[in-house]
Amino acid sequence: MQLAIVGPGGVGGYFGGRLAEAGNDVTFLARGAHLAAMQANGLRIESPAGAARIRVRATDDPAAVGPVDLVLLTVKRYDVEATLPQIRPLVGPQTLVVPFQNGVDMIAELTTAFGAAHAAGGTAHITAAVVEPGVIRHTALDRLIVGMPDGAEDPRLVWLRNAGRAAGFDAVLSPRIAVEIWMKFTRLTVFSGMTAICRTSIGPIRRDPALRRLMADAWRESMAVAQAHGIALPSDMFDQMQSTIDQLPDEARSSMLGDLERGRRLELPWLSGAMVRLAEAVGVDVPTHRLFVALLGPHVRGRAGA
Repeated sequence: MQLAIVGPGGVGGYFGGRLAEAGNDVTFLARGAHLAAMQANGLRIESPAGAARIRVRATDDPAAVGPVDLVLLTVKRYDVEATLPQIRPLVGPQTLVVPFQNGVDMIAELTTAFGAAHAAGGTAHITAAVVEPGVIRHTALDRLIVGMPDGAEDPRLVWLRNAGRAAGFDAVLSPRIAVEIWMKFTRLTVFSGMTAICRTSIGPIRRDPALRRLMADAWRESMAVAQAHGIALPSDMFDQMQSTIDQLPDEARSSMLGDLERGRRLELPWLSGAMVRLAEAVGVDVPTHRLFVALLGPHVRGRAGA
C-alpha cells in the first residue's frame, strides 16, 4: 500500500514517521527548511513512546510521486484551499484521501474537489509539533481515527488501522466518523481557545477555579451546538472531556497557542469561529466561544513575515 503524507507537521510527521519506521511505503510532501532537513538527515521523533531517527522519502513535487493508494492530508486548515489543486497528481482512480484538519467540513471539501469516492474522514488526537526543521516532538496522546462517511469498512482504511497498530500507535476504524469528528471539534475548540487566550499550557488553567469554570461553560456550549445539529454525542461526553483534560501533562499546549506565539496564522475561523457560525444557524447562544473569537480575532492573520 502506497501512502503519501501531505504536510508532515506534528500530526503527519508523527504518524507518518511511525508508519515509515515500521517499513511501510511512505512519501512525505513537504516544503522549505523542513523538507531540506528531512532529505538531508531524515525525520527525528522525540516522544515518550520512544525516540527515533528515520530515513524517509520526501519531496515537494506531487507529480514526481504520482497516484498512491492513500493520501493523509495533514496541512493546516487555512492551507487546504491552495493545497488541494496541487495534490491532484497523487489522486488516481483508486486513491482515498483522508483529511485530519480541525473543523467539521473537510469531507464535504474533499467531495467537492475529488468526488465522493475519494473522500474519507479522519481525526487525530495528539499533542505534537515541529520544534525545528526535521524534528517532531510528541508529548501526549497518539490516537488516529478514520472512517468512511457511510460507515463502510473500506479495505484501504482497514489496512491503515492495522498498519498503525503494528507501528505502535492507537489506530481506530470508526463506523461513525462524523460523530468522532464532532467530538474532537467540541473538545478542541475549548482547549485551543483556553490555552490561546490565557497564553499558557493546560496545567495552570485546570488548577484555577475561575478558568476551570470558564472551560466547563465552553464545553457545555459546544455540546449544545453539536446536539442542535443532530449529532448523537455520548451521554457521558462532559465527563469524558474533563477526564481527557485532567490526564494531559501540565505542559500540554494547543497548536493554536504555538501559532499565536510565533506570529503565524490561526485556525480560529475553523474552531471557535466555526462554532459561533454553527451556533447562530440553530439559535444556540455561545458567549464563551464569542469571547474566544473577540480576543483572538486580531491575531488571525498572524504577523507579516512570520
